[in-house]
Amino acid sequence: MSRPVTGDAPALSTAWLRVFLEVARLGSFTEAARGLGYTQSAVSRQIHALESALGAGALFDRLPRGVTPTERGRVLLPRAEAVLAQLDGARADLTALAQVSGGRLRVGAFPTAGAALLPRAVAAFRERHPRVELSCAEGLTEDLLSRLDHGELDLAVVSTTAGADLAAYDLRKLLDESMYVAVPAGHRLARRRRVRLAELAGDDWVSGSPHTERSLLHPAVREDFRPRVGYVAAEWIAKQGYVAAGLAVALIPALAADGVRPDIRLLAVHEDDIPPRAVYAATLRGRSAPAAANAFVRLLREAGRNGSA
Repeated sequence: MSRPVTGDAPALSTAWLRVFLEVARLGSFTEAARGLGYTQSAVSRQIHALESALGAGALFDRLPRGVTPTERGRVLLPRAEAVLAQLDGARADLTALAQVSGGRLRVGAFPTAGAALLPRAVAAFRERHPRVELSCAEGLTEDLLSRLDHGELDLAVVSTTAGADLAAYDLRKLLDESMYVAVPAGHRLARRRRVRLAELAGDDWVSGSPHTERSLLHPAVREDFRPRVGYVAAEWIAKQGYVAAGLAVALIPALAADGVRPDIRLLAVHEDDIPPRAVYAATLRGRSAPAAANAFVRLLREAGRNGSA
């Protein structure tokens, strides 16, 4: 009579299952031992241990010329194959994650990073790691950090302009981004290569917010320069429209410089007026970043070095 499995039964070993399948496939303890690099006695011990752990009796009938599975063994065969297939699949998936040859990566970036920096990194990543499921989202820094907090992103490209609290995040520096002023082609300063912001104190500005403390202009505000925001436009395309029409000037980060209209001029801003802003790759502190995120950060840095920023 079969002994029932109890709570005190020994835990099953996947090594026992592999030995069991090899013996069943070859019909011989001797041949299985040879193929597995074990002694015949070691194979016998592992089969006996498996039988004891299952409490189901003999798994093989010993015949004059080898062995064959018993009814119990035949019932166990597909189960053992399924268990080992699941474990092998899990191992392959984990290996793929470590080698960046599988899994997924969810990246977010602020809008001007999406003008050139992000696309260059994405193109390189897809070429080197085509089996990783990569998705990209756009948003302002505060929104991207919120999405990191809620597990909706694995990595976010953020900047220091927004004044967000970055203390809860692991930050990897990508680049320092200089600033330009976009002026109409017919502007009085359009032929200059560099300007001081005080020279533009009388101009109207188009900004992403009517409140300078929430815009790119915030670091530039000082006693001798308080920009007059005449127009508000969140998107760079709209800002260009106001500038090209001669209605305003705009502060433009270098990452957006590649997409400038031909009827606009970009003038470098003196670093004493507005320092370069830091651009970071952020991940949530305390959460393990996937290997794909580390690979993507390396490509973002390459893109930053090779690009116009």
